[in-house]
Amino acid sequence: MNSPAYQLSGLVHQYGPKTALLLDELNIDRGSIVGLAGPNGSGKSTLLRILALLERPTQGRVVFLGQEADFESARQRREVTLLLQDPYLLKRTVLENVAYGLRVRGDTNGLEKRVEEALEWVGLVPGDFMGRSHGALSGGEAQRVALAARLILRPRVLLLDEPTASVDTSSARLIREAALRARRERGCTLVVASHDQTWLEEVADQTFHLHAGRVAGAGPINLIRGPWQEQENGSALRELDPDNRIVSPGFIKQNSTAMLDPGEVSLHSRPPQNSPGFNLLFGKIISLNLTDHGSLVRAGISVAGLVFTACLDLEAFSRLGLNPGDPVWLTFEAQALKWL
Repeated sequence: MNSPAYQLSGLVHQYGPKTALLLDELNIDRGSIVGLAGPNGSGKSTLLRILALLERPTQGRVVFLGQEADFESARQRREVTLLLQDPYLLKRTVLENVAYGLRVRGDTNGLEKRVEEALEWVGLVPGDFMGRSHGALSGGEAQRVALAARLILRPRVLLLDEPTASVDTSSARLIREAALRARRERGCTLVVASHDQTWLEEVADQTFHLHAGRVAGAGPINLIRGPWQEQENGSALRELDPDNRIVSPGFIKQNSTAMLDPGEVSLHSRPPQNSPGFNLLFGKIISLNLTDHGSLVRAGISVAGLVFTACLDLEAFSRLGLNPGDPVWLTFEAQALKWL
């Protein structure tokens, strides 16, 4: 049986006195697509740089494709490539940008044909784009050229850092299709960091949520960040707006973050009778997705600018008769909130 693509254990990474990552254990299977979610500063980009073998962790163990990671090994680095949010393109034609990595490796047999194939993978017509200057590309086109420059190398691991943050809807779709094709046809392992939760859900087999350098949970999760206010009874209050207030038992500190499992959230098509110990919020359905082979509905609900995720079985959700854009009430026990 193949070993995982990555096995991380006891991983700590610091920038001066600041700890950017603190991971006890994290395994990524070969051929899987793993999502990394979390706010800015949560450690996503730092983790990707370590996975790309570009940055050695302060301490801990990294096993890459069954071997101890060697951060000085050109051989290992050739097995993995990283696409950044803002792609750096050479001041050359699209052809030369996509071919650059192969030229550096001295692998130039059938070069032009391979460039054509890579461009087709990302939805760029070779005849229209190969001779085009880097400066004549839109943001989405530039990102797809940068992706083609990585796909042409046939990496065993492809790392994507916010690949759709600055691109149009069409480019986001084409990047998704190319990523899925790389896994399907080449067995490529992908790790994708993104703020776009919907895009991640469409691509990833599993998503890890990072918070302050730690894995807060896997799969869909709700993170409710401060400011929290301490109440006279010792509870914590988070006021989203005058009509939506969240109470959590026990106050930690003002800028703490509470975690809420989507399975703990109940939805109601009409205002429910409030029960002691429950939080009641009012919002609007913004997204609906089938998960778990069609047996679960994952709903995105906007509440005063904060997006909540709820997971319900298909039969229970069907009885509610809710559609995107509909008003909805959600409830969850105060005790369901867990402090990170």
